[in-house]
Amino acid sequence: MTTYSDMKYKLVPVLLLLIAGVSCKGPQMTSQESQPQPHPALNETLFATLWTQTAAEYDALTLQAYQTAERFLELALADSGWTASMEQDTGYEALPPAIILDVDETVLDNSYYQARIILDQQSYNPDTWNEWVREARATPIAGALELTKTADELGIAVFYITNRDAEVEQATIQNLEELGFPIADGSVLTNGARPGWTSAKTNRRAHVSENHRILMLFGDDLNDFLPARSASMEQRDRLVEENREKWGVQWFILPNPVYGSWERSLYYGTDGLSEDERMNLWLEKLETRE
Repeated sequence: MTTYSDMKYKLVPVLLLLIAGVSCKGPQMTSQESQPQPHPALNETLFATLWTQTAAEYDALTLQAYQTAERFLELALADSGWTASMEQDTGYEALPPAIILDVDETVLDNSYYQARIILDQQSYNPDTWNEWVREARATPIAGALELTKTADELGIAVFYITNRDAEVEQATIQNLEELGFPIADGSVLTNGARPGWTSAKTNRRAHVSENHRILMLFGDDLNDFLPARSASMEQRDRLVEENREKWGVQWFILPNPVYGSWERSLYYGTDGLSEDERMNLWLEKLETRE
């Protein structure tokens, strides 16, 4: 039986031959034009993006997270001592309830943008990303719409803390509203919308925690739950273990193999790596138990 690994390793040489063949054909070109362009299939995020867009397992995982959370909502609502927020210590018991969700790859699927830059042989760019956001064409992650609607019906405020720029806040609200997500004034908190509101998200969680008891947090990155932006792989593992009792009860994390702070942790303690050095580092991180 042909395995995934067999196909992958057979595919790359074929693609390289195809690329070489294309580059040798056609009229005489300038030196810049004659440089062979990498085939889109060699993009490092291709398989992760394909998995996100096509794997039934991806939808199963997000449904599993959101449906589990939905079963805990009424229990969390009835328990005045229940809080999911690390920014919340005392004096929160009588506050009205709320949940906090990240937006990208947590409630909205942006794999279409990733697919575009793969096919266009480009990489992430803030300008093209904001252009995509302004289109307001992202689709809901499986289970997210039902969970937020149930929370809203139970009288639980729904907040969205996103690292999208403040300049695309209205487009984000438009996208969420058109899909049917519950939106209220001030419920979408974007990066840079106020002084101190940075990509770390800590200040924005604290802002919501001032006036609400936080029942649950949802995200696709450790930083959606606690500060981990500059943490090493070992530190990140320790943070997960130290908060073991929260996962699947108060904290719900969704899969994102395409991008995130997990990738940044691979380069912890290194700066200015070339592409070859970066790829060699990836290979060094693989564990074979040999």
